[in-house]
Amino acid sequence: MPGMTRPATARRQEDAILAHPRRAAFLTAGVLAVTAVVFALAADHGMLARIQRLDDAWLRLMISGRAPALTAIAKVFNVLGLVYVTLPVRIALAGFLALRRQWWHLAAFAAAIVLSEVLIGSLKGIYDRARPPGSLVVTSGASFPSGHAIAASVTVVAAVIALIPAGKRRTWWGAAAVAFSIVMGLSRAYLAAHWLSDATAGILLGTSCALVTALIVDQFQRRRNRLQRPAGTQFLAGVPPAHHAEDSR
Repeated sequence: MPGMTRPATARRQEDAILAHPRRAAFLTAGVLAVTAVVFALAADHGMLARIQRLDDAWLRLMISGRAPALTAIAKVFNVLGLVYVTLPVRIALAGFLALRRQWWHLAAFAAAIVLSEVLIGSLKGIYDRARPPGSLVVTSGASFPSGHAIAASVTVVAAVIALIPAGKRRTWWGAAAVAFSIVMGLSRAYLAAHWLSDATAGILLGTSCALVTALIVDQFQRRRNRLQRPAGTQFLAGVPPAHHAEDSR
């Protein structure tokens, strides 16, 4: 087209993952700090004994409040957190991002998932906490932190960041993702598959993984865009530079 150079026909640049990196950095730092405190408290034997008393009280409350309808709902969440469900969902989301050529968003999503999976096994081995007695669902491995809570929170939070453009819509979807993660965590404690503190730690860790990887990948994306930005960047918006405007007089 007249008045446009070759860069104007280039593929549209991928939107930044984060609209406000500094604000996101403060949020991430806050969630990380709370997560670190929870894991540090669980590592202290004296503090863990106090936490255990709270966990025992919560488990008694859950047992006393059990009802067939609530148990059925909790068991649905148990299925939703199984790898047979989360893996296909994750693959589908990654494939969708790849089809849209949202490579940076795909990188943030995939990195969050990989980081969380690495941490689940290693942390369970380090803490090696016994599970509550009388679980209503089949369980295996150590209890702390909750793998279901981690998988749910990292998947939904990372998906919101990758799929929803930054703005009010992402805020609302993010709140819904956190709410889903909390319900998943509570369902684990209700079923006696995990202690409440296991679920809390899992929610925080999964959310932390999603936020940290998004922040890091966003910085790489911005740096790459700065390096690749041509001198006549305004051409991409269809605005000719000043000297071309003068030549056309």
